[in-house]
Amino acid sequence: MLIAPQEFRGSLSADEAAAAIKAGIRAAQPAWQLDVLPLSDGGPGFIDALRRAVTADTSAEVVQDALGRKVLGRFAVVRADRTAVVEAAQANGLYHLSPGELDPLRADSFGVGQLIMAAVATAPSRLVVGLGGSATTDGGAGMARALGARFLDDAGRPLAPGGAALAGLARIDWQRPAALEGLEVIVANDVTNPLLGPDGCAAIYGPQKGASPGQVEVLEGALVRYAAVVKRSLGVDVATIPGGGAAGGLGAGLVAFLGARVESGFTIVAEATNLRARLAQADVVVTGEGSFDAQSSRGKTTGRIRDLAREAGTPVVVFCGRSDVAGSGVFALTSLEPDHDVSMRNAAELLEALAARWAADQPA
Repeated sequence: MLIAPQEFRGSLSADEAAAAIKAGIRAAQPAWQLDVLPLSDGGPGFIDALRRAVTADTSAEVVQDALGRKVLGRFAVVRADRTAVVEAAQANGLYHLSPGELDPLRADSFGVGQLIMAAVATAPSRLVVGLGGSATTDGGAGMARALGARFLDDAGRPLAPGGAALAGLARIDWQRPAALEGLEVIVANDVTNPLLGPDGCAAIYGPQKGASPGQVEVLEGALVRYAAVVKRSLGVDVATIPGGGAAGGLGAGLVAFLGARVESGFTIVAEATNLRARLAQADVVVTGEGSFDAQSSRGKTTGRIRDLAREAGTPVVVFCGRSDVAGSGVFALTSLEPDHDVSMRNAAELLEALAARWAADQPA
């Protein structure tokens, strides 16, 4: 059996989820052979997923979280080819904030830029930035500000941090730092949402970051202004780039300011970990995430795992916190604990119990 979940956002890392599933299955079926492979598509756990497959040196840097507080963010440099790997959520991740601290209008990606500069200081051959799990909706403006960009209003005054302030943007002063000249930059991400519109980052992901309907409108309007000024100042149209809406528009910002190329984060991890070969050897594949919904089939890890398993003709099981997707093979923690808050607090124990219950019903 291949056990390959991603994070259960807000409750379990991919490693913790995999450990809980393994413990439950092991308790019910001690003779089964278990291959454990926690995964990431660029969000939280991206560095750890890659470091299981390649030899890399990990460094840490004190950077700002989405609210400007100091946190310790990690990045890695692969020894074989000097690729620097930055996980943006190490700086702007939702997991740094408690539910009562969410501030979608003011949350800022400045710390991501600090992490990028720390990684670039190691003189890498290229830079890979994994996106996902962010608390920000600022189009990557904070990231660019950390790299030296200036975002100014009509009077030439610097804007305040955060996505809402971009409504007053009139001009961007930007010169790419010498350390970034000629450096290949890759965005690792599997979200296809654009920056703007009904499928854009404010509309789709803003509510997950605490935005009310009114605040979603404020952020959308601010990002419309931002995209227009980026196009005028930098000559890059970021409004409809597939994946530009990832991490609150950080994908669009990396394309605009660093000329980044968007690649599949899942594919990067899958190739590094030899996922296809490991899946081919499995009789059953188990994956999982916190919320299994329509977004899961749009490039997220669980959806991609299901697709690969079906191509191989291998049965696949999904464990999740909650699900609004009908179908067999999907088991939610809500079947054991319907109270959402209790389920979140006790996710590891519930996931272990759910996996044990499922395994006990299978033939030995």
